[in-house]
Amino acid sequence: MISLVQLGRVDYAIGLRLQEQLVALRKEEKIGDVLLLLEHSPVITLGRNAKAANVIASTELLAQRGVELFDCDRGGDVTFHGPGQIVGYPIFDLRGFSAADGERKTLGAVEFVRRLEEVLIRTCADFAIPTKRNPGLTGVWTDREATEAKIAAIGVHISRFVTSHGFALNVNTDLSFFNLIIPCGITAKPVTSMQQELGHPLELNSVAESISRNFGIVFSSQMLWVDTLDALLGRTVGVPLQHPTELRQLHKEDDTTWA
Repeated sequence: MISLVQLGRVDYAIGLRLQEQLVALRKEEKIGDVLLLLEHSPVITLGRNAKAANVIASTELLAQRGVELFDCDRGGDVTFHGPGQIVGYPIFDLRGFSAADGERKTLGAVEFVRRLEEVLIRTCADFAIPTKRNPGLTGVWTDREATEAKIAAIGVHISRFVTSHGFALNVNTDLSFFNLIIPCGITAKPVTSMQQELGHPLELNSVAESISRNFGIVFSSQMLWVDTLDALLGRTVGVPLQHPTELRQLHKEDDTTWA
């Protein structure tokens, strides 16, 4: 079973702290698998493989646009998160999911990423947007004769089989923010959104419901919508938040990143 919590808009620093706390609880088997769905306030994040030169906006312009800048321990390069984008953070123990070949008991990092892509491909299809994988690249891309465009980014972190970070699906995202960076370090392909592809905005809740349904299908799991994190944890106090210091050093002896 995967418990899904929809959090609304959350500052990126708080999102990092929530993930850190939930990962610790998952490793201790105090909670089951959890999927967080949320929006972030405008933020540019740099993964472990990021090149600072891919942030092309000046500090002054970022401040003018109200965009924060964060290093984080996910795989991948530079990306943007902001309103109108659904960000998903699966906190999964991969030992609970079997590999597709039926031989390995634990889902591997590469196949986990491929399954995230499949969830997003199916979700876009639910809204009549044909999408595909792009060989040699991670994420989901529009499938059209003209120039293909990236509609969803993926970057994960895995420590002792437990995942964090995840994906960002552009729904009604203001795409002008992507002009502040070279998204994922890829210069030749543009970024798009579901709104741009369809010509009208979408209800985020409808897209979230599609994501939930497709997670259940792709990961062969029952989805349980939980109203709050407190309900998930079975207690009446909030999740303790600690500052996400030295994220790049956390559990580095057994970390895996992918993007």
